[in-house]
Amino acid sequence: MTSYVAGIDIGSTMTKVVILKDGLITSIIGPTGPEQRRLANKVMEEALKKASLPFSEIMYIVSTGYGRMNVPFSDRQITEITCHARGVNYLIPEARTIIDIGGQDSKGIKIDRSGKVLDFVMNDKCAAGSGRFIEVIADTLGISLKDVGELSLQSRNPAKISNICTIWAQQEVAASLAQGVKISDLLAGVHFSLAERIGRMVSRLKIEKAIVVTGGGGRNKGLLHALSEVLGERLTVPEEPLITGALGAALIAREIVEESKKNRIDLKTKERRLEEVEIL
Repeated sequence: MTSYVAGIDIGSTMTKVVILKDGLITSIIGPTGPEQRRLANKVMEEALKKASLPFSEIMYIVSTGYGRMNVPFSDRQITEITCHARGVNYLIPEARTIIDIGGQDSKGIKIDRSGKVLDFVMNDKCAAGSGRFIEVIADTLGISLKDVGELSLQSRNPAKISNICTIWAQQEVAASLAQGVKISDLLAGVHFSLAERIGRMVSRLKIEKAIVVTGGGGRNKGLLHALSEVLGERLTVPEEPLITGALGAALIAREIVEESKKNRIDLKTKERRLEEVEIL
């Protein structure tokens, strides 16, 4: 009988949990805070409650993401590159290029038909190449982050944002706003500026279709429009682009459990893992 497994992805801004058995049982998304160990417990408890499962039913847990080492109850830690590749391959088997746009970094991942990573590129040195860039500009304009995508699509004359540094771009946007440039045009310009940087990064992979966008950037229609224009290609977005890393982690956890049963390998006992959750 198939066992319950889980994947937990602690990103720089959001934490995600996926519980699997034969298929996806439940998923939870919550903000990442400074106390990642405590947050991991909280989000896992919420996912278990949503699934009406006790912790003892979860046979194996794989953690991934920026804070993967801060999950006290995980059985194994695996990089987000591998987990995103596996999760996207499960949801969209025809995917060959993944563009993951997170809060603090952006990644381009090339995969084969089985979900194996062939190559990847990553920008984690500068906020201007990540979702943080959009967040800073939204704050500058006094716009809710959830509204920036729709507003930017109203633009008929996207502003040219010349600065690639987030701080200088923020000042440039503020100055343009004072000069009467429309907010929609400024947002469109910001999205194109970010899309061009991401486009240059992923072009080093020799992009192949289908192209799938994940992460918070996958929820931003304005950024998706700009990125599609920059790449000259149609983009595919999973129904929930934030959970692909956690889903991939859960799929790997399921493979580990199935392999252990096949080879009669005893996995870590549940009792100690339960004690670890209760102590923290």
